[in-house]
Amino acid sequence: MKPTSLLVAALLLAGLSGVVWWVKKHPQNADTSTPSTSVKLLDVPDSQIVSLDIQKKDAPPVELARENGKWVITAPEKYRADQDAVSSIVSALSPVTADNTIDSKPADLNEYGLKTPQISVTVHEKGGKTDHLYFGEDVPIGSLAYVRAGADPKVYAVPTSLRSSFSKDLNDLRDKRLMTFDSAQVSRVELDTSKSPIEFGKVSQSDWQIIKPQTLRADSFQVEELLRKLSDAKMDLSNPDETKKADAAFASGKNIGEAKVTDPSGVQTLDIHKDKDDYYAKSSLVPGAFKVSADLGKEMEKPLEDFRNKKLYDFGFTDTNKIEIQQGTSDRTFVRAGTDWKSNGQTMDAGSVQSLIDKLRDIAATKFVDSGFTTPAATITVVSNDNKRTEKVEFSKTADGYVARREGQPSLYALDAKSVNDILEAGTSIKAVAPASKK
Repeated sequence: MKPTSLLVAALLLAGLSGVVWWVKKHPQNADTSTPSTSVKLLDVPDSQIVSLDIQKKDAPPVELARENGKWVITAPEKYRADQDAVSSIVSALSPVTADNTIDSKPADLNEYGLKTPQISVTVHEKGGKTDHLYFGEDVPIGSLAYVRAGADPKVYAVPTSLRSSFSKDLNDLRDKRLMTFDSAQVSRVELDTSKSPIEFGKVSQSDWQIIKPQTLRADSFQVEELLRKLSDAKMDLSNPDETKKADAAFASGKNIGEAKVTDPSGVQTLDIHKDKDDYYAKSSLVPGAFKVSADLGKEMEKPLEDFRNKKLYDFGFTDTNKIEIQQGTSDRTFVRAGTDWKSNGQTMDAGSVQSLIDKLRDIAATKFVDSGFTTPAATITVVSNDNKRTEKVEFSKTADGYVARREGQPSLYALDAKSVNDILEAGTSIKAVAPASKK
């Protein structure tokens, strides 16, 4: 007989032995025509749980408790807890059920790995009640594990996936974020870099403004991207040697800068250093240095100009109410009237007006300049947001394009000639709709 055939035969024999053992242990379930009765081992609603203790075999116990509505790790040391990870454990407790009773009167719990359980879970409830779950070894057949509950001696079988829900160690349950600010409630972001300190302030739910080095329009998308990358920075706790390496690399690396974020909970900081091609960070929330993504490091190295708003108009996709184009002696005004656009009492082609709006929305500077604006060749005013926002932009012709400025703001925007000429041409090409013929 070939070695491969011998191996297959041995595996089949082992499997058959497991089946025989299983049937002998619980003959009441051997007849598949008789459905097994589900047993509720534990059912603790989230609202009733005060604290949890998880003890994995050959590992220190991890104790969790609620503080001010949030889960925290209280032992072996106090740490912030990963709220999602703890919530998955809590949800698994309501309820815990078993479909198979393995042994009603076990003579030896060692046989099931329950004398020294693989995992022990202790649930402390309101009113002082305490519940226990003990998970043992795998059942020889099927994806099942042995379990018993509290002082009940009975041994049951539950899916191994349920045991996995509680198989969490300290690093699994720690909050690994280096910054924990609430992105929706951040009011200020500061970047202290060697290039130029930059400070952003929130002016509305979704709009940002550059406060330092001077008041400037900010590209809100770029500021939100910076916040996203800061919030995504996490500790890698899987390898202690890498943590030591990170400490050394941070200490010897080049200082890239510090990010400081303010939300209602206070101020959090993250220092970034660069060692060769890698970036390392230290947080004000946790000790030690940790490797972070190159995306975050490069974000911190961006110059001020990358965070400035290069678009000429801010109306975005809000409804436009009025457009006025002044060019030389020509002055054209388009006013929205319901779903129509009017000019001098005439109904204008709506598609042509929309084409103009699209071009105005998208026009953006190629760069910022300090000079070059002379006499305006054209002025375009856009009124939007139910007549609450008025944006007036003047365009001055240069040798190779245009320089524009927004009313009341000192910034100058360099534009290529085609983008401005396309807008002016779109404005002149809008025609009145021909009146409907009378039959």
